[in-house]
Amino acid sequence: MKKIFLAITGLALWTVPAVAAIKVMTTTTDLKYLVERVGGDKVSVESISSGDQDLHFVEPKPSMVVKLRRADMLVRIGLDQDMWADSLVAAARNGKIVYGAPGYVDTSVGIKVLQVPTKKVDASMGDIHIFGNPHYWLDPDNSATMAGTIKNGLCRLDPSNAGFYAANLEKYRAELALKVKEWKEKMASVKGMKIVTYHNSWLYFAQAFGLEIVENVEPKPGIPPSPGHINSVIKTIKEKGAKYIIAETYYPLKGPRMIAEKTGAGLLTVPSSIGGLPEVKTYFEVFDCLVGKLSQ
Repeated sequence: MKKIFLAITGLALWTVPAVAAIKVMTTTTDLKYLVERVGGDKVSVESISSGDQDLHFVEPKPSMVVKLRRADMLVRIGLDQDMWADSLVAAARNGKIVYGAPGYVDTSVGIKVLQVPTKKVDASMGDIHIFGNPHYWLDPDNSATMAGTIKNGLCRLDPSNAGFYAANLEKYRAELALKVKEWKEKMASVKGMKIVTYHNSWLYFAQAFGLEIVENVEPKPGIPPSPGHINSVIKTIKEKGAKYIIAETYYPLKGPRMIAEKTGAGLLTVPSSIGGLPEVKTYFEVFDCLVGKLSQ
């Protein structure tokens, strides 16, 4: 009788399914990293975009819809930066990840957003984001707030593991504080340095590390530079003594190269997200790369 009981008990234990990981889809590779840091082994995460893509122009695909249909949580940048995700969510018809649902997470919540328009926005102004500049993840300190928002989302879906998520968040924030201190010490020697950026995406980074952006290669956000504007950028660099032109890896470099040749400014092609360069595999490595190039 005892053997029969043990056999039945063993069978019952064998057939009890393991607790499934929370399925999370993110709109960027950086958000994927943050979800993994906070969620640990209790999450399964995939990014819709890759780090070498321009987030303004991610092409929706049927495979993305299928993955979102199965997701428990969607984590996004917000501020219209990943507006293409709206059509994917609508097509997925997954009530778990729609706006207002427990599984919907917008990491711009709690961020001090820069360049919020104070006047009416229209198409003549280029690719202006009506809620403000959305590139806030390029200030590493903002990731502490982003990770906290992700933690809150995970706790809504899995309150029994709230302590686990909270502990992981604090561990991440402690590691981040040490890295920010290291980066700022390296950048101290170039504080106040003038730079030119291709797109209006480096405002948060410049503010975090004390750089001054004097011009953008694009005359307006999302508008390719004309020969006349390139000449204007060349003049500005010569007048203000800008040292570097910074361009993300996915932007065309013909214009920036011409500007660099005519001014002597250095041209840096840099990642703005994980995967922007093959060797950049973590969020911290994004800034290791940026700070390393600028502080040399």
